[in-house]
Amino acid sequence: MSANFDAFHQAILQLNPRVTQLEWDYFQQGLTEHTLAPKTFFIEADKPNQLLGFVTRGLIRGYYTTEAGEEMTTIFVSENNWVTDYPSLLMNKPSRYNFQCLEPTTLITVSYGHIQQGYERFVGFERNGRLIAEAILQQQQQRIESFQFDSAEQRYLDFIGQNPDLFNRISLTHLSSFLGIERPSLSRIRRKIVGL
Repeated sequence: MSANFDAFHQAILQLNPRVTQLEWDYFQQGLTEHTLAPKTFFIEADKPNQLLGFVTRGLIRGYYTTEAGEEMTTIFVSENNWVTDYPSLLMNKPSRYNFQCLEPTTLITVSYGHIQQGYERFVGFERNGRLIAEAILQQQQQRIESFQFDSAEQRYLDFIGQNPDLFNRISLTHLSSFLGIERPSLSRIRRKIVGL
């Protein structure tokens, strides 16, 4: 087993330590390793997404494009994190988002069809799917609540506190879009914090 497959296996075990060897053997049959160059899309807007991905190396940015042509960043996905567009995956509808590599990126993917077959074959397999979905949902909920309850400065502080390894890997333009802060305002917040 490659180191990337092993990282995926460890992520599954971390979510669900009760995974049996039979379940893992089945899961592994559906895994594919991808190496993507910067600017390559893992998921493209207006196309259905049928893959659940796990990043073992690199960085992906999720975003949508407004009617005015502005790119609005919704997520950054780095090593040891899950990546997919769940509404597109579950409903077999075109994605509304682009997921584009910012760095050379290695992913392990599994198709939703393979996961569904696992649900039918193994009683405990649904637990894996539920726990992965919960991990992604928690991340999305945290982002929604940050816009509802936190100031721009607090969103910035939370981001750098929770993602210290990402800070020097993403542009200020992408970061300001993700935080919902105009770039000049983000620069002012950064200067203020450095001056404290």
